[in-house]
Amino acid sequence: MSEEHRYARHLVLPGVGSEGQKKLDQARVLVIGAGGLGSPLLLYLAAAGVGRIGIVDDDVVSLSNLQRQVIHSSSAIGEKKVNSAKRRLEELNDEIQIDAFDVRLTPNNAIEILSGGWDVVVDGCDNLPTRYLVDDACSLLELPWVYGSIYRFEGQVSVFNFNGGPCYRDLFSNPPPSDAVPSCADGGVLGVLPGVIGSLQANEVIKLILGLGDALNGRLLVYDAEAMEFNQLRFERNPDRTPSSNLDEVEAMFESPEWCLHADPRRLIQEGGASDRTTMFESISMTNFIARRAEGWAPYILDVRSLMEYHEAHVASCDHQVPHESVVSSLDVLPKDNDIVIHCRSGMRSQLAAMLLIQAGMNGSKLYNLEGGILAWQAALPEEIMSS
Repeated sequence: MSEEHRYARHLVLPGVGSEGQKKLDQARVLVIGAGGLGSPLLLYLAAAGVGRIGIVDDDVVSLSNLQRQVIHSSSAIGEKKVNSAKRRLEELNDEIQIDAFDVRLTPNNAIEILSGGWDVVVDGCDNLPTRYLVDDACSLLELPWVYGSIYRFEGQVSVFNFNGGPCYRDLFSNPPPSDAVPSCADGGVLGVLPGVIGSLQANEVIKLILGLGDALNGRLLVYDAEAMEFNQLRFERNPDRTPSSNLDEVEAMFESPEWCLHADPRRLIQEGGASDRTTMFESISMTNFIARRAEGWAPYILDVRSLMEYHEAHVASCDHQVPHESVVSSLDVLPKDNDIVIHCRSGMRSQLAAMLLIQAGMNGSKLYNLEGGILAWQAALPEEIMSS
């Protein structure tokens, strides 16, 4: 009777009902990380009645966590996150099983932990080596996993290794150099952003369990909190990528003392290739852009917003405009031996455009993602903004 009351809104919901609720009860979900993304994700999975939830995290709760890690409280400062999270989930739903793994996921324990009968793995981590580890381990064990990433005002969600779909390495084949990845603490994050992205991850997990709707399989969902916009980047399996046969490659990342294990991967993505000079992209602030231009720097300016946005307002020195999702169609137009500054409204779509260009094999020119996009340009140099 208590279950009927607890899940009453699910039981009357088309696509869920009693059979769907039974699937949730029988489901086993492993969450890597009990921080910003893990907080809403774990809460909603527990509330939905997922029967067994695993939590992997070796960190402790700190005061600076509480701005976004809403599963924890002030009284839990100094406590292990897995214990704090487990206690909160048991308070929310005492009918489910919570398994706490007070360890950091590493190549030495990943296969053992992920082999624990899980149906879905969810990425709530805050560092690049662990993300590649999750992808490689899930590929080896044939487990689907739900990806989430946050940075400042931007977030991403996708589903990897599901029903023969692409993996994380199909989207980001190789990690950037260890010294090119900035600290999360340095970049900052809007407190509510992990709430949005973590909830979307929980939504994808529940859909996978229920077989409901269309999973974000081969689709990268991109959220811009400042513009309140959602965009999608579609991608496929890379036929030239050799599938991981072990964890040796990612193990080297963990063994390197240079790797920052609390960093966001998205400020610089580097793809391996045969070229002597590997194409990469990095972020540039408006302040640095102005300073370098004053010294004679003359980069090619690429606007990857929509045509409507371009007509409303654009940079006078813009060399080319193309929507970010179609940027590969402009490969023949773009210079092969000049720096290219890519901008959108606030900096998210331009980042995706750079990724697409790199994946398409662009070499020679160095790509820069303008932080803050045209909004930053307008604030710093309003006289250079034109309207059609």
